[in-house]
Amino acid sequence: MRDVAIIGCGMTKFGRLDGKDLMDLLAEASLRAIDDAGAGERDFDSVYVGNMMAGELAHQTAIASALVDRINLIPAGAERVENGPASGASAVKNGFLAVASGASDLVLVAGGEKMTAVDTDIIGDLVSTMTHPTAEYVHGVTLPAMAALLTRLYMERYGVTERHLAMVAVKNHANALKNPYAHLQRECTIEGAMSSIMIADPLRLYYACPISDGAAAVILCSLEKAKEFTDKPVRIAGFGHASDVQTLQEREDPAVLKSVQLASQQAFKMAKLEPKDIGVVETHDAFEILEIVQSEDAGFFEKGKGHLAVEKGVTALDGRLPINPSGGLKAKGHPVGATGVAQIVELVWQLRGEAGERQVKNPKRGFACNFGGFGNNTVIHILERAW
Repeated sequence: MRDVAIIGCGMTKFGRLDGKDLMDLLAEASLRAIDDAGAGERDFDSVYVGNMMAGELAHQTAIASALVDRINLIPAGAERVENGPASGASAVKNGFLAVASGASDLVLVAGGEKMTAVDTDIIGDLVSTMTHPTAEYVHGVTLPAMAALLTRLYMERYGVTERHLAMVAVKNHANALKNPYAHLQRECTIEGAMSSIMIADPLRLYYACPISDGAAAVILCSLEKAKEFTDKPVRIAGFGHASDVQTLQEREDPAVLKSVQLASQQAFKMAKLEPKDIGVVETHDAFEILEIVQSEDAGFFEKGKGHLAVEKGVTALDGRLPINPSGGLKAKGHPVGATGVAQIVELVWQLRGEAGERQVKNPKRGFACNFGGFGNNTVIHILERAW
């Protein structure tokens, strides 16, 4: 297989983006990535678009084909990739494989979602359809409810407290204040987080991500070809992709995110690296407990000790292993189809030293965890500098 590089990236601001539809957002992010790569005059072979709910929310399907037409990339092959909230990273994986195999030489990968134009109750119901249809969904199980169960289990088993959740929220909001693309650019305090409304005991409003609009995009080509575009290519060193039992109660241990463990192991093996080699991490903290659990099951911290790393400042922007310098899903926002691509964009900016006020000190490698369903489908990517 050929080595694959990211040569350009771009994204829209995340948030409530009135006046822009899904195709506006995808086009904006894609054109920014193409401009960043200096690839405006090049012919693209393939376009992959990560998206979860265009038909349900935007009443539009075949959005990959529409994007190719919208930004004049005809006749590039176009595909929409749907994998729940992990759609974005799955699209990146498909783009990687197309280039690595030699089937494509220049690939655009975009991810996007337009969510805020629909009532919150409808969004909640659509997201809940990822749960098991007869064992969970029909009984009113929601993703916040699952996160609440996992949080309570972690509290009882490992001593996680509500204050630890608040500390993650405070950290990620502080990072988002330094990110001009973030949805929630507001300060969060421990007291404010712990006094926010309860949404699923013990989860409060400030321990969950917002509903967001937005899009992100990256340009891929072979590492050898990358020198035609940039002197700072970022190599996709490895990826992993794994699934787990859909119903939470049927898993061997519901406190273990098995898909995160397996996908991380695959990615590290492919990259010939270990967790200690990573300098910056983006996790899928749709709920703040997930940042803690994913950091453990990915191998960065001992099981049951992730909250202590937060407490000691290890995961802070100036800590030994900064996690979610973008603000994470918690504060950057979570337009579900865009999230996995946006994580990659953040890591590229970090590795190229272009993250501004939130720049991590000299990272050489980054790790992204894009989490589908409630851990029954996870896609991991490891990136590294190639200069």
